[in-house]
Amino acid sequence: MEITVKEFRHVELITITGRVDSVEAARLVHALKAAHDQGRYKLVIDMRQVEYMSSAGFRALGDAQRNSQRHPQGEVILTQVPSHIHEALDLVGFTEYFKIIDPVSAALEYAGNLPDGLSSAEAEPSAPNP
Repeated sequence: MEITVKEFRHVELITITGRVDSVEAARLVHALKAAHDQGRYKLVIDMRQVEYMSSAGFRALGDAQRNSQRHPQGEVILTQVPSHIHEALDLVGFTEYFKIIDPVSAALEYAGNLPDGLSSAEAEPSAPNP
C-alpha cells in the first residue's frame, strides 16, 4: 500500500494505492492521525486505486471521521471509491456516515468551501416544506 499526502489551503488530500489489509491499515491510521495532529480536519480520501480494504481499514476511516467531526469544521470526504469498496462501505453502513463525491476536484472544492463551523450533514440542502 502507498499513501501520498498533498496539502491544500483548507483541505488535505490523502491518496491510497493498493491493498489496505489488517497489517497495512496501521500505516493508514498513522497518516490520518498525522493530519489531525497538524490541525488538519478537512480530509479528502482518494480511493481510486484501492484494490482491497479490510475491516481494519474501514475502522481507520471511521475513527478519522469521528475525530474530524469533533472539530466544528472537520469532515472526511471519500472520492473515486471503486464499486467493490463502495459495496463494502454500504454493507457496514458507512455510506450514510461519509460524503462520497466524485471527481477528486469536486470533493476538494466541496471540502474547501465548507464554511467553518458547518459539517457536511448541515450543509446539505433541506427538503422543501410542502
